[in-house]
Parts: sequence; C-alpha cells; structure tokens
Amino acid sequence: MSQLGLRMTYDDPPKGRKGRSTILPILGSLAALGIVALMAIVGIRALAGGPNDFTGDGTGSVTVVINPGDSIRQMGRALANAGVIATSDAFVSAAASDSRAQSIAPGTYKLRSGMSAASAISLLLDPTSRDVKRLVIPEGWRADRILATASKVTGIPLDELKASFSHASDLGLPAYAKGNAEGFLFPATYELAPKATADDVIQAMITRFNKEADSINLESSAASAGLTPLQAVTMASILEVETPPAVYAKGARVLYNRLDRNMRLQLDSTVNYALGTQDLQLTAEQLNVDSPYNTYKHKGLPPGPINSPGDAALQAVLNPAKGTWLYFLTTDPATQTTEFANTYDEFLALKRKYQANVG
Repeated sequence: MSQLGLRMTYDDPPKGRKGRSTILPILGSLAALGIVALMAIVGIRALAGGPNDFTGDGTGSVTVVINPGDSIRQMGRALANAGVIATSDAFVSAAASDSRAQSIAPGTYKLRSGMSAASAISLLLDPTSRDVKRLVIPEGWRADRILATASKVTGIPLDELKASFSHASDLGLPAYAKGNAEGFLFPATYELAPKATADDVIQAMITRFNKEADSINLESSAASAGLTPLQAVTMASILEVETPPAVYAKGARVLYNRLDRNMRLQLDSTVNYALGTQDLQLTAEQLNVDSPYNTYKHKGLPPGPINSPGDAALQAVLNPAKGTWLYFLTTDPATQTTEFANTYDEFLALKRKYQANVG
C-alpha cells in the first residue's frame, strides 16, 4: 500500500504556513472577551444589589445565639449558618448602613428564616425577640426570698440555687463579705439565658453588686466614713426596711449618731431577721431572742446585712444627712410617714402618734 497521504492530517499546515498560528490567538481572544464580559456582569450586579440577600421579614422561627464579644461579621456568620439571612456579607453591608447595629447585645434571640439582613438587624434590636427569662429583684429582699423567686422564674431547683449561694465565694463574692452572700445579691432586673445554671444566676447578681460597689467607690468611701465595706452594706440593708427612700440619709445619720454614742441600735428589723419573720410589732419574748442580730441586746451593728440593699440606701450610708437625731419611727405605716427625734421624750411622743394611727 502506498504511504502517500498518511501525513496529510487536519493538523498539517498548508505549504508555506506555520501550524496553529491563526486558530489559537483567535480562541485566546474569545476567552479573554468572555472573562471581561463575565466580570462586567458581576460588577453590574454588585453595583445594583450588593451582596446576596433575602427580601422580606422571613417566616417560621429560628433560635440564634449572639455571644459576648461577637463582631458584626461573626454575628452575620451565625445568622447565615442558621438560615436567617443569605450571607454574612449582606449583614455586614446592612450594619454599615444602620448605626444601631453596634447596639446589638449578646443573648439568645428568636428570629425567622429567610429574612433580609436589614430586617434581621431590626429584630435583633427588638427587646421582645430576646429569648430570656426576666428575674426582677426589688430592694430590701432577703436572700431566701430572692432564691425562691429565682427558682420560680428560671425553673432551676431551689436546692441548686442554695448550693450556689453557699459557695458564692467562688462566684465573685467580695472577700469582705466573709463567705456570706446575704446582702450581695444586688436588686435589679436580670435577663437570663434559657439554659442559665444556678451558678450563672448567683454570679450575675454578685457581679452586678461588684459593678455598683466600684461605681460608688464603696471600699474607700466606707473607710472615709469610719466603716468597713461590710458594715456599710449592713447599714444600708437596715435602711431598706426601717425608713422610706425619701429619708434614707436622715436614717443613716441616726445610725451613725447612736453608734458614736455607744447606744444600742434597738431595731425591730434585725430581730425579725434573726427570727425569720417580718412582724410589724414584736413581743417582749421575741425582743429577747438570743442572736447576734438582736440589736436590743447587743451594741453595734449586726454581723452582716439583713437583706439586699440598692444604690440609694448605699449612697445614703456613704453620704448621710447632717443632724443630731437619735431616734426615728414610722408614725403612720399606711403612708410610710417616718419622723425623727433628738430626745427620748420626743420619741415617746412619736410612739403615741404611731399607736393612735394603728389603733
């Protein structure tokens, strides 16, 4: 068979031309044009709509946790991973246009699937979207009542809260509290995560106390007043139940004046604490109870707080009113009218007024 033509393939260049010199440049040019066109399309889309984003307010319910210290981008990733928003870039972009995004607090949130990033930011700023348990502790509550209320609100067994209370020294309790957290569960409103533990609850209250103590310079201010920090908190706890807020500063002055004169404080509130009661009038037998908290029998302050005082009472102890009063008495319990006296005879007159008001 003839070998002629075996080299005549479609790759062989015509005589006098170099192979592949015309087709490859054309293909390269077409590819380059395609890349340019694609980039132009992407650029136009980016300019028109920015990062991929959902539209609308979303549907259903999704729980997302925003951790303390999360950046805007970290928040966006958490939301995108949960299907709340399309991309973290969309969230970053929306946050750049809404300065309120910097106020998003850590916590557990109930959001929706398929939300626009802007809608997600609005919902994260809505207090009703936070999945929290709100624990409200008023001023003047004793620890036993605080723990019982915390158990009811959170569902945490009371025994677990009591156990955490007993080892509060491991949860930030100041050393000057001497291991007893009574008086250091600061009265405030707490937003607790659904899975908060007993330690979390007690630690939150103590942390709030420590923050308050720092803000009012409790330790140095107490020293300037001739008190230890524990004594200052103890005096404030007495004011919480002995006088209304309007006269805290005058009540504090009475305590100082009696202590300066080495007089017994003779406070029903401390005896009630020793007895575990809250009686308005105490019997002679009750007033004779053998307890270091019985300020009718023992001079000076009791060994520790009798409840959790708030900011106003603490401030009154550190900034008492000026005066020479040695007595105070709530002469009309119905209106919480509290009056002050300099002498025992004046006090007896106030006592008669009280007896007339209560019948």
